[in-house]
This record gives sequence, C-alpha cells and structure tokens, in this order.
Amino acid sequence: MTVAARIDWRERAANLFPGGVNSPVRAYRAVGGQPPVLVRGDGAYVWDEAGRRYIDCVGAFGPLLLGHAHPGMVEAVKGAAEAGGPFGVTGPGEVRLAELIRSRMPSIERIRFVNSGTEAAMSALRVARAATGRDLVVKFEGGYHGHADSLLVEAGSGAATLSIPGSAGVAASVARQTLVASYNDLDSVAALFASHPGQIAAVIVEPVAANMGVVAPIDGFLHGLRDITARSGALLIFDEVITGFRVAPGGAQELFGVVPDLTVLGKIIGGGLPVGAYGGRAALMDLVAPSGPVYQAGTLSGHPVVMAAGEATLRALTSDVYVLLEQQAARLEAGIAAKRIEGASVARVGSLITVFFRDRPPRDFREAKSSNTEAFGRFFHSMLAAGVILPPSQFEAWFVSAAHDAVVIDATLEAIS
Repeated sequence: MTVAARIDWRERAANLFPGGVNSPVRAYRAVGGQPPVLVRGDGAYVWDEAGRRYIDCVGAFGPLLLGHAHPGMVEAVKGAAEAGGPFGVTGPGEVRLAELIRSRMPSIERIRFVNSGTEAAMSALRVARAATGRDLVVKFEGGYHGHADSLLVEAGSGAATLSIPGSAGVAASVARQTLVASYNDLDSVAALFASHPGQIAAVIVEPVAANMGVVAPIDGFLHGLRDITARSGALLIFDEVITGFRVAPGGAQELFGVVPDLTVLGKIIGGGLPVGAYGGRAALMDLVAPSGPVYQAGTLSGHPVVMAAGEATLRALTSDVYVLLEQQAARLEAGIAAKRIEGASVARVGSLITVFFRDRPPRDFREAKSSNTEAFGRFFHSMLAAGVILPPSQFEAWFVSAAHDAVVIDATLEAIS
C-alpha cells in the first residue's frame, strides 16, 4: 500500500474523530509525530498497513497477556459468535467466567460484569457510598480509574499525558467529593481521615500504580491502607483493571497479601474485548439491584463473546505461563539496566515495566512528573524506527506478554541504541 494511502487513513480519521482518535493517548501528542496505522497482530508482533512488522510492547494497554490472536481465544470467540446472542438473559459463559475469577480472587464472593473499567470503578464507588452512608472518596494523585466525573481529579494515564487538570465539564460539586492523597504516603491518607471524620466512604487505589508509569507500593503501604480503612469504617477498593491476573494468578491482592473490600477488574478478563467487573464481599454486592437498592444495569453486560474470550484467557494462564512471564520480564529489565541509558532508570512489577527518564524510579506521581519527557520522546521514536512500538507516553507501562519469548526480548534490547 502506498504512502498516500497510509496518510489517507489518518486524514479520514481526522475528519471523523476528535483529534483523529477514539482515545487521547493514541494521538501521540506526548511524543510527537504520526502514529502508524496498524492492521494485524500475531503473538508479540503487529503490522502496519504498509506491511512493516513491529514488536508490540503496548499489548492494547494490558489485556493481551497471551499476545495477539491466541489460537485458544480466537476459537472461543468464533464459537460464541456462531452460537448467536447476546440474549438479554444470563448465560453459561457468565457463570463459568465468574467462577474462574472467584476461584483465583477469593475476596470476590459476588461479582457484576459491566462493559468497561470506568463503569466498574464508578459502580464500586456507588456501592461503597451506599454501604457506609458517606459521600467522600480518597484517591491518589496520578491514579487513573476511568473517566467518571468524580475520579477525574489529579488523574494519571492520558490525563497526565495531556496535562489536563481534571477535565472540563466536571462540576465543582462533584470534584469536591474526591479527596487526593499521595501514593506511598500513609501520612497523607491519615491526615485526610483526621480532617474528615466519619465522612469518607472508601479509598480507591491501584495496588501497583500503572497509570503514572509503573510505581510499586513500598513495604507496608497497602497493609497500612487496609488498617486505616478498617479502623475508620471505610471500604478499601483495589482497582485491578491492569494488575488483575497479570502480576499474579490472583492479582496484586495475592501478590501483596492484602484483601480489599471491593475489587475493580477489566482488561484481561475479556482477553482484549471490552469488559469490566466489580465484586467483593457478598454483603456489599447484595446491595446491588435487584438484590438491593443500588441501581446499576447494562444491556450488553456479560456478552457471550466477551465471556468466552475471558474464559479462554484465564484458562490459558497456567502457573507455567506466570513463571515464563516473570522470567522474560526480568530478562528485559536486566537488559535495559545493562544498556545504561543516559538519565534513565527502569521500574518493574511482574510483567509491567516502565523506563523512566530520571535518575531513579519514582515513589509517587510528583516524582514521576519530574521525568524528562523530551528525552522519553526521543527514545520512543528511536525504538519505533528500530521496529519496537512502546506506549506513547512516559506515564504508561510497557506490557510483556507470554508471546514475548527470548528472541523477542533480545530483539527489543537490540533496538535500544
């Protein structure tokens, strides 16, 4: 296909979508230049419409833990599509996937499937407010929990990339319901509880921050959140949209040994198809309609094709796969460190990695924001020219999949000049 044809796709998109994209980070505003138009993926590779192959370290921002077009998932999706639906009633696929999730995350006694992580986080907060009779929520600077109004306060991910302070269109009265603490700083959390006694319904946190780049929780941070919320009568909500079933078979709550009251899921439980879920203790989830007074509904929730993709993905994620993921991600981390990239450091938790252009990995969003984003942009384009696609922002994670074998990891490292 000609260069003119490639440009035409972008021009056509620019005439149809705000900024030419359907999600802001895709516009490459943080790194400059034009994004490639990708048309196919297989394993750890993607191809653009001109036929050029790239190593994919984006992985659809997390869900493709098995790589592109995994045969088992493709077959499951095909079978579910051929069976028809959605049907507007409960189907076996929903039950099987929910049972799989509960077997790996025992904190989830009841679950509700939705269609996005945003919807799941929004709904979990509604449950928390209903359960506690309180209005305020604590989140962390740089944490991204979707684009629900009350959570677009000091947000990470695309909001950080575009330097948007919150978002236009969010009412001040709604924003005031959200209090902001500093990640890895228990004192900042305790101070909020002290200044708002009996008013905080929940603390929502990414147990591994992954929307400011990868920032690991320091020792005692997550356990400290559990203690503070338990003492104050507030709920602890883990947003495991990214970490769920990626950093461990039972997510970050298994990895760090902390049991939340509610969990928000997405990404991997749909194998790359649109999905979200929220769940937790039965007493809390039974507040959701039709069992209780918290209304939440979705016409396409539990779509049989999505459920089939999620079930196939989770069944394929055996203990051997997690061993492989850890080995290959560690290989990539060690190789990057050995390159001694000027002014850069590397952070990793499981198969989540970020190269930060600062002298050491950050502990919170303020430190992450001190990274040299111009240097990251140059690095990004040098890797793209060498055939490796990275997430187009300093404040995003790289995603290693089971398809990133030793050959792929070594080729990624060779691309680092």
